[in-house]
Amino acid sequence: MRRGCLSVGTVDCDICKCHIPYPERYVVVDEDDNGEEVVKGGKSVRYCVECAKKKGYAHYREIKGEMVLTFLRESDVSIPEPPSDKA
Repeated sequence: MRRGCLSVGTVDCDICKCHIPYPERYVVVDEDDNGEEVVKGGKSVRYCVECAKKKGYAHYREIKGEMVLTFLRESDVSIPEPPSDKA
């Protein structure tokens, strides 16, 4: 399971060991012993944005004409519908 987080300044990437300063984003992913994402159980691994992009856990998506970084799976991303003018 993926959890997008904001660093409080005391977080390091478990992959490249870089420090993730406040208020940068990072993702925590539960992985099995083979490094594959699992829904429950597994070891929680912290990824900085660059390592998450390399692993495929982060990508940019265009939403409402703006490029937005997301940690969601491609299939989980949905574009919000504009409010209806009908009342």
